[in-house]
Amino acid sequence: MDWVIGVDFGSDSARAVVVDTEDGHKIGEGICDYPRWMKNQYCNPSKGMFRQHPQDYIEALERSVGAALKAAGPKAGERIRAISVDTTGSTPCPVDENGTPLALLPECSDNPNAMFYLWKDHTAIAEAIEINDALRSFEGEDYTRFQGTYSSEWYWAKILHGVRNDETVKRKAYSWVEHCDWIPALLSGRTKPETMYRCSCAAGHKALWHSDFDGLPSAICLGSVDPYLATMVKRYTKEPQTSVHPVGKITKEWAKRLGLNENVVIGGSSLDAHAGAVGAGIKPGTLVKVVGTSTVDMLVNTREDLRGSDLKDCCGQAENSIIPGYIGMEAGQAAFGDIYSWYRRILLWPVKEMIRQMGMDSKDEERYISMMQKNLINKLCQDAVSIKDDEDLIVLDWFNGRRYPMINESVKGAVSGLTLGTDAVSLFRSIVLSTVFGSRRIFDSFITRGIKIDEVITVGGIAKRSPLVMQMMADVLKRTIKVARSEQACAQGAAMYGAVAAGIYPDLLKAQEHMVEGFERIYTPDVKMFEKYDILYKKYLSLGRHIEQIQGDM
Repeated sequence: MDWVIGVDFGSDSARAVVVDTEDGHKIGEGICDYPRWMKNQYCNPSKGMFRQHPQDYIEALERSVGAALKAAGPKAGERIRAISVDTTGSTPCPVDENGTPLALLPECSDNPNAMFYLWKDHTAIAEAIEINDALRSFEGEDYTRFQGTYSSEWYWAKILHGVRNDETVKRKAYSWVEHCDWIPALLSGRTKPETMYRCSCAAGHKALWHSDFDGLPSAICLGSVDPYLATMVKRYTKEPQTSVHPVGKITKEWAKRLGLNENVVIGGSSLDAHAGAVGAGIKPGTLVKVVGTSTVDMLVNTREDLRGSDLKDCCGQAENSIIPGYIGMEAGQAAFGDIYSWYRRILLWPVKEMIRQMGMDSKDEERYISMMQKNLINKLCQDAVSIKDDEDLIVLDWFNGRRYPMINESVKGAVSGLTLGTDAVSLFRSIVLSTVFGSRRIFDSFITRGIKIDEVITVGGIAKRSPLVMQMMADVLKRTIKVARSEQACAQGAAMYGAVAAGIYPDLLKAQEHMVEGFERIYTPDVKMFEKYDILYKKYLSLGRHIEQIQGDM
């Protein structure tokens, strides 16, 4: 039996799994929160600033892998053939000429601008607008034609914002590196920016690498926005490679730190959602939805099948993304579960304040608050199942802007049809319905452009824990919804990268045949509910058109 390790670096924590490549069975698992992140350090949500310290990633890597190996049994480290990772993205960081993140240098250790800019950092909206103006039409080339409107969440926008707001970072940053590229570089010792592994997933979707452009957008184009970007293009010299590429062998230092043998292969990487799609069993004709704080909707297709299709407003496309040899297609919602969390915060705020004024013991206080936070959404879901939809109460799910289709990061959420009779459960049900309607907008945008979707698979905590949301999604889409069994689909997908990188399987599709864990639940659509929801969906679309116009005029 050959064992591999997959590590999923999520927004809040790292999850490591030890997997048997013969059947995908999970041998051991370890989870570690990012210590500084959990203390809300280096973030300012009111300004859309979310930064993470590289030391958080290092510590979480060591602890999660250590815990997974311990759970796998004695001498587990001697049996590991490969380790691969996935991370959030675009989550870039400024590095020096040695590939060291600036925040690991003493003089920059507490500077948020020298850290990793988390995927949901929205500080670069102004820079993204400038970049879009340059990319859309430069000497006859439209560099946005494969990804659509360039987002403030992506690579070039974050770089430009970082250096415009911090002269120290601008002076010290030799290059900028995605989180998903830095971890394989760190583990293999190949950290020089010019020769560092760059994954095709992040390169294509976030930095706009494409063979039709002979690489990245031209240095002249990006340099017309700011000369610094031209320099960064010239230092991005390594052609992207796939998620299953063998980057190298683990260094002696990291073999010792992680408790692994020195023959372990460091496999390639991808963005986390893409690894989740692989772990869930994505293939041509399968839509995989990672449903969590936000959503990512993914498909793979051949270049031939997509020839002549204009998809830039409904999804991003990248070569060798998700499954090597295919075009990876990615859409998604900027907020999904985050909206439920927002509603929970609204409801709990007065309760928390009253509890804190009651003078109880601090441990009891925290226990009560924690219990309410844990149980409130479950209670709302339970009660929302048994009530009818308020046909006049429509919620717009653009609480964090709109990602796809038709990216617009400036639009805001809205609620229409409130009355004095509206209660907490009715409003929650309408909020849930709005997030599912957002999923339908994406689904319909694929179908109307001739993209074939034979099955829908969902991954993530909400998919597993909320029958209300999943049944509503089946009814609204009028499609069967399959929930992936894997508890750690992203880490499982990363483990598959390692299995191919180590030569255990010839390709990712073959690895999936052996290592995908199947489905734990299937939701069947109710045609009568679809007809009812279809009426509300049209109201949702109408509200969206009016709100976007109003907000555009403000």
